[in-house]
Amino acid sequence: MNMQSIWFIMKREFNGYFATPVAYVFIIIFLLLTGFSTFYVGNFFERGEADLYPFFSLHPWLYILLIPAISMRLWAEERKSGSIELLMTLPVSVFEAVLGKFLAAWAFTGLALLLNFPLWLTVNYLGNPDNGVIFASFLGSLLMAGGFLAIGSCISAITKNQVIAFVISLVISLVFVLAGFGIVIDFFAGWAPPTLVDAISSFSFLTHFDAISKGVIDLRDMLYFISLIAIWLFANALIVNARKAD
Repeated sequence: MNMQSIWFIMKREFNGYFATPVAYVFIIIFLLLTGFSTFYVGNFFERGEADLYPFFSLHPWLYILLIPAISMRLWAEERKSGSIELLMTLPVSVFEAVLGKFLAAWAFTGLALLLNFPLWLTVNYLGNPDNGVIFASFLGSLLMAGGFLAIGSCISAITKNQVIAFVISLVISLVFVLAGFGIVIDFFAGWAPPTLVDAISSFSFLTHFDAISKGVIDLRDMLYFISLIAIWLFANALIVNARKAD
């Protein structure tokens, strides 16, 4: 695997976000939604606690809507415009192209997340939060965003229609979140054996993100997100390779 090729694709894609208003619109919407969800939906001041739990607790639900909007164009736009043919003529392998595009989208999402850093400064000004927990939550949120992006990138490679890619990515992402939602777990717990309930819960983003956001960086939770990203990117490469001539 050629790191220079991956870096070239990543840089090309990352700069492409800022060549249009898409990047700025996304960042503004993301900051507005995270701010609104933290201070109003999460009752930041009413809680009387110096932490960012209201901020991070809503990230899975925000990502369900926002991440597919980033990932839907990764391959669908390339196939629709025909530029995928040019991309495939470059001295890069399919997996290098897939990884470069994914890393660009992940870096862009990480930048949007980093711009919420003033909230961390705010809670430190207002009180004495557990900064270890906040750091772990940022890390968990970034890993979770990577999971959403890997799913969206793979789905984007299936179709030339960005709207279809958005909808399918949203539905699949919703399934991965709801698998660990209390109501869903209670539903299966009422009749299914505990082993099946635990298996369903283990596939959920919520289960692993909640564990990390409590400040416990367990290797199993890290491996879950890394493995999920790797599996979806591998599938992404297979689809691109199979359909690059379409």
